[in-house]
Amino acid sequence: MTTVAAASPSLRRLFAFFAATFSVLLLLMIAFHTGLDVGVSAHVLYENGGDRTQSAPHRKLLLRSEVEEPDRIWGDKCSKSDIVINQGPTAPLPSGIPTYTVEIMNVCVNGCDISGIHLTCGWFSSARLINPRIFKRLRYNDCVVNDGKPLANGRALSFQYANTFRYPLSVSSVDC
Repeated sequence: MTTVAAASPSLRRLFAFFAATFSVLLLLMIAFHTGLDVGVSAHVLYENGGDRTQSAPHRKLLLRSEVEEPDRIWGDKCSKSDIVINQGPTAPLPSGIPTYTVEIMNVCVNGCDISGIHLTCGWFSSARLINPRIFKRLRYNDCVVNDGKPLANGRALSFQYANTFRYPLSVSSVDC
């Protein structure tokens, strides 16, 4: 039995050629299956009647977030969509209760200060004390922000609450 090193130069070249060809084919197969553009299209063309569409099963569509589009009439100063609410998890309390940070921002493009910001908040409660001048539940599904006072344009308020689950918060009304 002979080894490749002890074989003739032509046998070594043939072995190198097959190894290189196999490597290139393997890389092309991997690129094809992962959707990389290497000149070979992984898209499938479907024809439904006269309608032609392309499908790429490896692509993911981003879902549109629940952002309310402003429906302004020329001259309207502000709307509910000018208040943006972000919230996310933070480090839990020492007792293990999860905590969440909420940020409420005024992003009015007309430079307006917005007051009377009310949120839908269910039976909002927190194991961590929240300054009632920043955020307070008035009744079921009605919480007021900044004690009803104006939130200046470009400004944000934030607070943390602790509960076993995240409360869905959304703007229910504003005063312009």
